[in-house]
Amino acid sequence: VVEVEDVNDHAPQFEKKETRLEILESVSVGTRIPLEPAADPDINSNSIKDYQISANPYFSLKVRVNPEGGKTPELSLEKLLDREDQRSHRLILTALDGGDPPRSATTQIEVSVKDTNDNPPVFSQEEYRVSVSENLPPGSSVLRVTATDKDEGVNAEISYYFRSTAQSTRHVFSLDEKTGLIKNNQSLDFEDVERYSMEVEARDGGGLSTRCKIIVEVLDENDNSPEILITSLSDHIPENSPPGVVVALFKTRDRDFGGNGEVKCDIGKDLPFQIHASSSNYYKLLTDGAIDREQNPQYNVTLTATDRGKPPLSSSTTITLHITDENDNAPAFQRSSYVVHVMENNPPGASIAQVS
Repeated sequence: VVEVEDVNDHAPQFEKKETRLEILESVSVGTRIPLEPAADPDINSNSIKDYQISANPYFSLKVRVNPEGGKTPELSLEKLLDREDQRSHRLILTALDGGDPPRSATTQIEVSVKDTNDNPPVFSQEEYRVSVSENLPPGSSVLRVTATDKDEGVNAEISYYFRSTAQSTRHVFSLDEKTGLIKNNQSLDFEDVERYSMEVEARDGGGLSTRCKIIVEVLDENDNSPEILITSLSDHIPENSPPGVVVALFKTRDRDFGGNGEVKCDIGKDLPFQIHASSSNYYKLLTDGAIDREQNPQYNVTLTATDRGKPPLSSSTTITLHITDENDNAPAFQRSSYVVHVMENNPPGASIAQVS
């Protein structure tokens, strides 16, 4: 009987030079992942004795002894994984036999961290403010909101929705669910609504969401002409009225804002009247000079209101004032004296002259 004694003439061998593993970032600490063992045709002390792994903070190596005596290496998770922090880990697994000197083999282990939906979307701003002209045509771009998600794949696909927003505001604006672009559906009017407030929600494919606030301020344009409202009118004026008699009371109104809504009033020149501002936007039309019915029995006074917009807008209204007569003129003969020649023998009752 010849017994052949083993010598350490074979090094361990891994079946693959590189192993790829996928591990969810949500797995708990202490989880073990079995690895493919190396093979060594030698026996007893010359066979595989131990495994080692390159130093790293996330994984350690455990060696499990099988019932038949073989050894299987296992990765043990020592620290929670975070794909957003590190997407992959490269490890080197070494198999050592028990020979003297020992022989070894290595294989690379590529650990890819698979994403879980552990990050909600984040808007670039918590609050968006934008100012637009009230003359903005319908269908124009008002604002684009953007949100990002550190996850990947479906978990990073973001959709946008209106939330906690008045129905009237939703009719005025539209929101593209995919791009976050907000447009106006209809014309804006500063005089109706000066500011719109909205909330937009960004939701990822895994159901996580976040919200931001949007404020749209409408800027006034000079698109309203001033109005003149007559509140009181005495259209019959005695011709002997002294200066300062109130003829009419009126006010102006302009729906625009700021300088676009500031109004000044004028009347035509060479008229015996003047305008006096009694208070904000309220005016008096007063007599200003002698009024003589025998010269002008009536006046057509045009009131013009002009705002301070660029360009300015104006409107006018005309009032007719009738001058009533006063007994301020004595009768006057056309001639101071009359010389009449009368034929003698003129019968009684015959016309001899006419005076006026």
